[in-house]
Amino acid sequence: MIIGDVIVDKYIWGDVHRISPEAPVPVFETKAEETGCGGAANVAQNVASLGGNAILVGVIGKDSEGENLVQMLTETNLVTTKVCIDAERPTSTKTRVIARANTTFTSCEPDSGHHLLRIDRESKQKISPGMRKQLLDTIVSQLPTSDAIIFADYDKGVVNAQLIKDVVKHAQPYGMPIIADPKQNNFWHYEGITAVTPNHTEAGTAVHEEITDVPHLVAVGEKILNQLSLKALLITRDAKGMSLFQRKPDGTLKVEHLPPNSSIVTDVTGAGDTVVAVFTLALAANAEFHNAALLSSLAGGIAVGKMGCATVAPKELLSAIENMEPIPKL
Repeated sequence: MIIGDVIVDKYIWGDVHRISPEAPVPVFETKAEETGCGGAANVAQNVASLGGNAILVGVIGKDSEGENLVQMLTETNLVTTKVCIDAERPTSTKTRVIARANTTFTSCEPDSGHHLLRIDRESKQKISPGMRKQLLDTIVSQLPTSDAIIFADYDKGVVNAQLIKDVVKHAQPYGMPIIADPKQNNFWHYEGITAVTPNHTEAGTAVHEEITDVPHLVAVGEKILNQLSLKALLITRDAKGMSLFQRKPDGTLKVEHLPPNSSIVTDVTGAGDTVVAVFTLALAANAEFHNAALLSSLAGGIAVGKMGCATVAPKELLSAIENMEPIPKL
């Protein structure tokens, strides 16, 4: 079950060849547009792509973006009946304006797929108590048939401290893994869940420090692991791979630094969605934390080689496992 902020991702592709005579800004000539599922919806798509049954619980607005999102999810065979409609808020939408590789613009030469601008249309207000109760009722009804929970938290107001507390309380008797991919607002409200998967910037911001080297990373990771009473912490580190933190049976810290698994980085958008989806799906299938992290690292490496919020197919992940040296024991 994926709980969190459902987002529409729009991409506008085009060319920039000159400066506007009206103001010192580039003239962008639109050539193509594409719309996809982002945020919690992208996490759900990644789970479904690898054969999992994804239950998406979130909120959309009563608008055309929300209708389009439901249609896109339905086309990928995802159940959308657990997505609530709130007429008081818009469907979160991120529009990225991207200059194509053939663009020639002398004062600002873009490389392949250069992001010129991102336009956000959203509400970051907390959902109403009534909407929170509606979400919680939906979540509780799905717990008996769920094997794991993911909080896909983008600080858009759907997830809040009370919802997290209530979900953890109701899920506890089932003993299922609860994983969060947190931003900042709720970072310290995930105490007692199984694991969190922040990137290194989010981890540093949470403790009000800028991570400068590996020893500093380890110190920050241990602080988060202890303060949230986690079983594991997975910090993604972009081109440097990821680091897995656990406690050994004797209570000492165990840290594993997994190398990056991406030869080509096209777009990092949504890579964290892929990581948390694969990490949690593996844990739900009774994998150990090490193997779950290894699989998520391989999947993340595949996702960043694709433009936009991408999913990973089983054959792609199997190929990555087969080509990895040494081949992991799964």
